[in-house]
Amino acid sequence: MKHRDEATVSVFDSGYILGDGVWEGLRVKSGGIAFLPEHMKRLYAGAKTIDMDIGLTKEEMAKRLFDCLKANEMTDGVHIRLMVTRGIKKTPYQGPRFTITKPTVVIIPEYKSPVPEVITRGQKLFTAHVRRTGPAEQDQKLNSHSKLNCILACIQAEKAGADEALMLDPAGFVATCNSTHFFIVRDGEVWTSPPEYCLGGITRANIIRVCRENGIPVFEKRFSLFDVYSADEAFITGTFAGVSPVREVDGREIAELNGPVSQKIAGLYQALVNDNLTPIS
Repeated sequence: MKHRDEATVSVFDSGYILGDGVWEGLRVKSGGIAFLPEHMKRLYAGAKTIDMDIGLTKEEMAKRLFDCLKANEMTDGVHIRLMVTRGIKKTPYQGPRFTITKPTVVIIPEYKSPVPEVITRGQKLFTAHVRRTGPAEQDQKLNSHSKLNCILACIQAEKAGADEALMLDPAGFVATCNSTHFFIVRDGEVWTSPPEYCLGGITRANIIRVCRENGIPVFEKRFSLFDVYSADEAFITGTFAGVSPVREVDGREIAELNGPVSQKIAGLYQALVNDNLTPIS
């Protein structure tokens, strides 16, 4: 382990040269890692998809996470960035056969919490011109280091003065955001996009789960900006902040900021997090 000021990767690393790798963002709370089995499952599924043998079992990878947290005496309010690249190449070339080392594993734990003011005022979204691609281009279920389309959307949103970019699918229906998932509430129903054009979000799946388990109508369906602009409530979800209310999209104010459905879902989700913490051991 190295201090963040001393940690380095080779300029020949596959992740640095090509964005060739997979990653996870994990949340540490009350002495445990939230939804650790789900994160490990997604990480290893992604590695298999890109034909990369991580060289560690899921249990061994979890132990590395625990060891890093224990070495830093971190038990709460921590966000972990776990990155695995294909390893170091002998020359800057795409072909995996030019990789000469085992995969590179980087674990970055940081004390990081949502800014209360942002949650209170609500998120401001801007619809980017950059679209989410389908499996024919790059399967959005793959949580890879190659995020340039999301970065371009993020740049456009930031230049428009927004917090996050709302992204559409190739047909113009709402897909997801550049780094979070998007939900709306209409007439007591919760809507989110189908999974074809968004990452298989763990928080997204758990929001759908708590809705179904608690009698809140929830649907994965196609919907357009018309439905967004006229929604009763809207919120975004992610590992880092959980549920964050949306104030406006493209200059249109959402009818109710942090409305009753959003608040109920946020509470149910936090209870689910508390029930799904793998203790640091």
